[in-house]
Amino acid sequence: MHYLLFYDFTPDYLERRGQFRAEHLRAAWEATSRGELLLGGALAEPPDGGVLLFNCESADKVEQFALADPYVKNGLVTRWHVRRWTTVVGEQAESPVR
Repeated sequence: MHYLLFYDFTPDYLERRGQFRAEHLRAAWEATSRGELLLGGALAEPPDGGVLLFNCESADKVEQFALADPYVKNGLVTRWHVRRWTTVVGEQAESPVR
């Protein structure tokens, strides 16, 4: 199942992320190597949030990722939420419709 993790960032996110970025990216790449995280990144213009795409059996893994994320733990993320995403188009679509 596909899940989207949405982050809302603080206005000073770009100035503050440096000290937490290596740890955040390490956790993200570890989730990728486990096959859980497919894509992730910050929104641009303005850089006020982020979106991460997961492929997991339940939202629990996504929530665990967010709760352990140094961006969340250190207040760079002001709000986050998880949504199940029903994918219907693309090679990795969960429920392909043609």
